[in-house]
Amino acid sequence: MSKPFPSDDPFLRGYYAPLHMECEAPNLPISGEWPRELNGWLYRNGPNPQFAPRGPYHWFAGDGMLHAFQVADGRVAYRNRWVRTPKWELEHAEGEGLSGAFGNPRFSDPRIVALGSTLANTNVVWHAGRLLALEEAHAPFEVDPVTLAPKGSHDFGGKLVGPMTAHPKLDAQSGEMVFFGYGAKGRLTPDVALHLVDRSGVLRRSQWLRAPYPSMVHDFVVTRDWIVLPIFPLTGSVERALKGLPPYAWEPDKGTHVALVPRSGSAAQARWFSGDPCYVFHPMNAFDTADGKVVCDMMKYPVAPLFPAPDGRPASGEPPAATLVRWTFDPQGHGDAFSETPLDDRPGEFPRLDERYTALPYRHGWFQAGEITRAQRGRDARDGLAHIDHATGAVHVWMPEPGDKCGEPVFVPRRADAPEGDGFVLSVVFRGETQCSDLAVFDAQHLKDGPLARVHLSHRVPAGFHGNWRDAA
Repeated sequence: MSKPFPSDDPFLRGYYAPLHMECEAPNLPISGEWPRELNGWLYRNGPNPQFAPRGPYHWFAGDGMLHAFQVADGRVAYRNRWVRTPKWELEHAEGEGLSGAFGNPRFSDPRIVALGSTLANTNVVWHAGRLLALEEAHAPFEVDPVTLAPKGSHDFGGKLVGPMTAHPKLDAQSGEMVFFGYGAKGRLTPDVALHLVDRSGVLRRSQWLRAPYPSMVHDFVVTRDWIVLPIFPLTGSVERALKGLPPYAWEPDKGTHVALVPRSGSAAQARWFSGDPCYVFHPMNAFDTADGKVVCDMMKYPVAPLFPAPDGRPASGEPPAATLVRWTFDPQGHGDAFSETPLDDRPGEFPRLDERYTALPYRHGWFQAGEITRAQRGRDARDGLAHIDHATGAVHVWMPEPGDKCGEPVFVPRRADAPEGDGFVLSVVFRGETQCSDLAVFDAQHLKDGPLARVHLSHRVPAGFHGNWRDAA
């Protein structure tokens, strides 16, 4: 018999609590007028533990659950499914949770440890005709793009050795997918693998880079000429794990290190830069300037959130908040320093762009305006959406009703050849008053005017991470 979920963990209550059902809704009610230009699928992924965990829970450690909204001719259908990974299947058969957070062997059944299964709980990406559910410690897990049924682990025909990041970069110009995997030569090792997949889905190139220390590297950026890989002092340690201490912990004395690897060269040609300790879960974009510099827009935390110090104590007094900054590197210059310029001072997360401009100079960006790492806040707390115009520096914000929370904004162009930023932003919005969720659509450059339309669900979509749009065939 399955055990009840703990009631004292803020990431298992309220907006964060798991959904205990799968369902289908073929024709959801809509308030407002859904844009007729939008036809396709919005996929969203996030942690949704099937059973109560063994030992302490971490928000990043729940089973993946996909939420799919199918849009056709102004009508919207919905389906949600757990990602049926080997770990999920074993626990489902046993009727109880068998795993500690991050597969901690102190709390996990040996069968779970032996599986080495992905959670597939962080992102979902469409590339080369495949829908891939991703997390950062394993190979991707393929699912059917319509039914969300499992197809199994995808290792690019046996060519992928080690894990794949949850945040690959899709080059709109070439159709290539660039990605990395940390802990590439074993869990909690300092080795990072860099990979290139062509537009047809064939893994064409792999190379290895050795970081200054083992680090949790969640995301990265690419430009036309460079792969930019940041190494932050959220360190991994086998020794700590074996002692029952945190496998990942904040060690600011190690500083921040950033590798610039030439896309047309090799990892051996990496140019390393160093800076003050900080952490970035998610960048917005990066690009090369006309004078050869590299610009990276990052949502920066002063302290790594959601993880402790090496002795298990909190790394900061209050949950830290991220703000948007611009880093500028000079690969041709002397020294290893880089500059930082603030772009906006409001707390935020989940930055996105018009991804036709990934790795290129760009003007428009969007982000969730709020503090996702602070799970317990007053009833009046709310998380909205922000649009930044990098040409003018203007930031416009839309805030929902008190108690409501917006998820990651996903941009969809009005048409394939529309100018940059001409289109729509989609976000799953939790309604605190009704404890249900809406899919909201906004005019991308007029967020402050509020949603053009809302699609209403009769249940809550739990706090999650990332999603992406796929145009109708």
